[in-house]
Amino acid sequence: MQYFKHDTAIVESDDIGESTKIWHFAHIRKTATIGRHCTIGKGVYIDVDTHLGDRVKVQNFVSVYKGVIIGDDVFLGPGMTFTNDLYPRAFHWNDEDIVKTYVHKGASIGANATIICGVHIGEYAMVGAGAVVTKDVPPHGLVLGNPAQIQGYVCRCGRRLTDIYEDLASTTRYECPYCKETVTIEKVTIK
Repeated sequence: MQYFKHDTAIVESDDIGESTKIWHFAHIRKTATIGRHCTIGKGVYIDVDTHLGDRVKVQNFVSVYKGVIIGDDVFLGPGMTFTNDLYPRAFHWNDEDIVKTYVHKGASIGANATIICGVHIGEYAMVGAGAVVTKDVPPHGLVLGNPAQIQGYVCRCGRRLTDIYEDLASTTRYECPYCKETVTIEKVTIK
């Protein structure tokens, strides 16, 4: 075994990357895939047929349900959860009802946020604590509230982009006031 598993964790999957750490009372189901150098916190549940990329940090009490695909370098805050069925009923369950959700590279999802299935969280996007995401979040997008609404954009370093460097017809270029990285944001209409 090339990963660490706390004695109280239940790990049914054979597809856990090297140097990953799985902490107290976590439950990793069979056919879940977890990348290298991940941290899986206390009380985390990772369902069958899910995928976590490399260097993902899953904080305590997160639920990742079947059909969720998580890219590299993603942060999942304490108590946040994913859904996977748009029309859930206790008396009717079918794998065909599962709607996939994608969290792309570098995105962060805040504590107690809820992600309704079928959305894409773009690269380096940030979902605020307690937000309820019902629609796609663009790359670098900052969304807050219930339902989550775009409130601006963030840099790869996680800080809010405020200084416009250049405003073009289809893109806006920002320079991060903290790390000085230049970020180009495509102008999109959020539906």
